[in-house]
Amino acid sequence: MKFYLDTSVFGGYWDEIFKVDTIAFLEYARDNNAEIIYSDVTEEELEGAPQKVKQLVQNLEETERIRIKVIEMNDEAEILAKRYIEEGALAKKCENDARHIALASIYGVNALISWNFKHMVNFTRLQQYNSINLRLGYRLIDIRSPKEIII
Repeated sequence: MKFYLDTSVFGGYWDEIFKVDTIAFLEYARDNNAEIIYSDVTEEELEGAPQKVKQLVQNLEETERIRIKVIEMNDEAEILAKRYIEEGALAKKCENDARHIALASIYGVNALISWNFKHMVNFTRLQQYNSINLRLGYRLIDIRSPKEIII
């Protein structure tokens, strides 16, 4: 199993509302030998994050024994991300969200995991992303919160 994590999941580890479910999701990933994928887009977004969030990212593989893979933004993903914006699935100001979704779509993960309910874990938007993906020859993407994976 492969899960793409956006930046909100790493921040959720330290957030009182999302902490319990984020930790449970990471334990689920470890116990099920899932591969956790994030991107250089995530790394850029984490540059301004508190040190404890950055440390979590660094320690997942060592301390939690979770398989990690970092992927890089590429031209194909950039084109798909721009298409999401051009077709109105996301606004221009949500460019990084579009990049996360495009990378997860192209990489073929089982699900993109996020706490971003406005732009990602959103039924209407998911239908828009999948409509675009299918028309362009990409597979359907599934976007879930950590809580949806562990229940």
